[in-house]
Amino acid sequence: MRNAFIAELTILAASDPRIMLIVGDLGYGVVDEFAQTMPEQFLNAGVAEQNMIGVAAGLASVGRKVFVYSIANFPTFRALEQIRNDICYHGLDVTVVAVGAGVAYGAHGYTHHAVEDISIMRALPDMTVLSPADPLEAKLVARFAVENSGPKYVRLGKNGESDLHSHDLLNSKLVSPLVVRQGADLTIASTGAIASECRMAAEILEESGIKTQVLTFPIIKPFPQEWVKNLNSRVPILTVEEHVRDGGFGSALLESISDWHKPNRVWRLTLESQHLRTARSQVALRELHKIDSLAIASFILKLDLV
Repeated sequence: MRNAFIAELTILAASDPRIMLIVGDLGYGVVDEFAQTMPEQFLNAGVAEQNMIGVAAGLASVGRKVFVYSIANFPTFRALEQIRNDICYHGLDVTVVAVGAGVAYGAHGYTHHAVEDISIMRALPDMTVLSPADPLEAKLVARFAVENSGPKYVRLGKNGESDLHSHDLLNSKLVSPLVVRQGADLTIASTGAIASECRMAAEILEESGIKTQVLTFPIIKPFPQEWVKNLNSRVPILTVEEHVRDGGFGSALLESISDWHKPNRVWRLTLESQHLRTARSQVALRELHKIDSLAIASFILKLDLV
């Protein structure tokens, strides 16, 4: 997913000299083409994420469209004050790109897990929050970030995610939600790379006669109010996210539903709101915290969907 995003940004930057990419001393191999072909639009800020955000704000204040890129927890939690005061307060056109959302860096332990970032970033005024589920959505997100001004946050997977959509998606504008799978008995709503587990869960449920719709939400904030207004209240919803329960994607959906009508039956599968003290692979951590495909399907099979 990160490769697809940077590849699309490289294409866009080649025809738009306003675009700048700043990295926090990482991304080698991923950002090499951008750096080599457009050196005047590239900057390595070093291991200094707070300074990186300040530099980005300065460049944006003189008309640049700036993208900052680092491992998910570093440009967010470490630099939150700078994002809040330097970027959001002034409404600057800076896109914070966080690589390795959720527990993608599982083996590195809790210090490298980005599992509270949706809550934090969507709380910031005027911050657009974007979370693509596959490489095709990531390309659309890159285009969206260039075409739209203002503060933006993008959370990306980094573990070779496969396409969930057909390539025809690239002929359309970015919207939320996007349909991965059709079904009328239940809707699984997800955001980010965990959507692949949701699709596999739907395939498991099909064997039990449960026809499951799978939706991805590449745009979390602003939440798609038109979709919420037109919800069929008879169809239950399960939200799935690689993020803690408090203030995450499921919370955003519930808040939006409550603004419009009597809520659907909504369940949420999330990481627990606690420190993750086990360092394992992303696959193992998803299994441990029961948000992998088998756990999703098992949870749904225990529900009264009638």
